[in-house]
Amino acid sequence: MTTYTVHTIETAPEASKPLLASVKQGWGFIPKLQGTMAESPLALEAYDTVFNLVAKKATLTPAEQQVVYQAINVFHGCEYCTAGHTFLSRQAGVPEDVIHAIRDQQPIQDSRLEALRSFAEIVAEMRGFAGDGAVAAFIAAGFTKAQVLEVVTIIAAKVMSNYTNHLTHTPLESFMEDPALRWHDPLGRTKRPASVTA
Repeated sequence: MTTYTVHTIETAPEASKPLLASVKQGWGFIPKLQGTMAESPLALEAYDTVFNLVAKKATLTPAEQQVVYQAINVFHGCEYCTAGHTFLSRQAGVPEDVIHAIRDQQPIQDSRLEALRSFAEIVAEMRGFAGDGAVAAFIAAGFTKAQVLEVVTIIAAKVMSNYTNHLTHTPLESFMEDPALRWHDPLGRTKRPASVTA
């Protein structure tokens, strides 16, 4: 198995050092995802640019953004990101019943948020070929044409992070071991080897 180092500012490739410094300034620490992505300055910059653009410029509310992020994390079976976005969802004010519904792949009682989650999952599952009916239903639920594309942008960010975690076996953060955050892919797609360079 190919192992990846979770880089620090000191061990990262030269072009990743200022990027990790910026990550540390924004988060207060360097998440292991970004430490792993630092192997490729391109991947790290691309991911952080998209993630930050969504946070700063999306018209979807922070809670709605988290619904999309988490729906795609669960769809992709990403244990690292599902745990992390459970924490971020609570910070963004996503109700507990919504958080649990997404993690458990159950319908969300709030019809607007269910429409959002459903649309994101359909777009991801169909690789964009969701169909005109799905777009029309999403807009009929109170969303905009621009937000159709915001969902696509969030999915793009999750493809980068979820796929990176799957390919590199990013170790969980220590706080993600909290039973209130920890999540196991019910399909068993994630295999975490014991010997991962941390």
